[in-house]
Amino acid sequence: MFLTLKKMVPAVVIALGVFAFQALPAFACGGLLAPDGDVQLARATTLVAWHDGIERYFTSFSFQGNTASDLGWIVPLPAVPIKIEAGGAWTLQRLFRETHPQPVRFAVAASSSAGVEDSAQVLEQVKIEALNITVLRGSGREVLDWAASNSFFVSDDVRAHLLIYAKGSPIFMAAKYDTAAARARGQLVGDGAPILITMKTPHLWVPLEILALDGQQVNADLYLLTDMPVNTSDLNVKIGQSAVGSQVPGATGMQVAFQEKMTPLLYHDLSTDRNMSWVRSDSWLTYVSLDAPGTAVTYDLGLSSMGVIRLAPFGTPPMAVVDGQRTRELPRWMPELPMGTPQVLLWVVISLGIAGVLFLFAKMVGIPRFDAADDLWSGSRNAQE
Repeated sequence: MFLTLKKMVPAVVIALGVFAFQALPAFACGGLLAPDGDVQLARATTLVAWHDGIERYFTSFSFQGNTASDLGWIVPLPAVPIKIEAGGAWTLQRLFRETHPQPVRFAVAASSSAGVEDSAQVLEQVKIEALNITVLRGSGREVLDWAASNSFFVSDDVRAHLLIYAKGSPIFMAAKYDTAAARARGQLVGDGAPILITMKTPHLWVPLEILALDGQQVNADLYLLTDMPVNTSDLNVKIGQSAVGSQVPGATGMQVAFQEKMTPLLYHDLSTDRNMSWVRSDSWLTYVSLDAPGTAVTYDLGLSSMGVIRLAPFGTPPMAVVDGQRTRELPRWMPELPMGTPQVLLWVVISLGIAGVLFLFAKMVGIPRFDAADDLWSGSRNAQE
């Protein structure tokens, strides 16, 4: 799935940097903070893809501003990464073009630790272009201590959100944008560093609350690449109805805007990009748009085994977003109609089903046969007598 964020942020993000980068005022809740408040993170796009227990986050963000200081963010993750590597060069742009009707043209195109000991465990360190990335394991307090000792500035709002996210998962990714290295690479204006993170997870998880910054509107594009069509309800799955055009229950302003089976051309374009050979030709692409006040985005997102979107309050353990709502699932034995079943045919099937139920009910209760002619004749004879 991909997440395009149109908000921009100024300094240390406790957002899922894998998912969110937008322009926001300094000290905004969950925001990235620059010393001079004159840095804006441009629109970023994030892919989250899931297949057979493997989840992949692919994000790229760019920023523009005058600061010479390093920028960084801290990101909650659902599991320890198997691999962190550079993402494809054109994948995100290609997906945007696929899901938006207007034509879009696009070009194919290290700071060290402070050395202070802390209790957060460093699991991995890698540098991708101008980004120095560290994967951490620890409690919220331990990660905050590590951040402070490694020159991350964390506001009170960001600290509070990090502590809540740490209750759900002890794994975080800290990334510092080396602006000097970025400038040397010519990346300061408009260019981004694509990151691909591969993890083992039972099902897909996307943190969304991290986009909700005080006083800001959340404008995000979420692209999902999955084994089956994504839907907004279990009933829609059973009756074969597409979720395109429908709102996600419990999520103001979240709508499934586009969906298609992977086309041969799209598969070719994605799978031939750098480090993108894992893309499957039988995947489904779904585009979900989110346009809501920040105060309304208080949840994270999961995807059930039936492809149904689940929401849960942020801080819920990542896998519990789905696992904690098993009772909402319809029985597996219930038959499923093929996706895209015409509504006329659907109503015919429903009508036949209702008729069948009524017939069986009549048989069970033994309703006597009603003969209108006999009844009228009997009534006439009674009147004559």
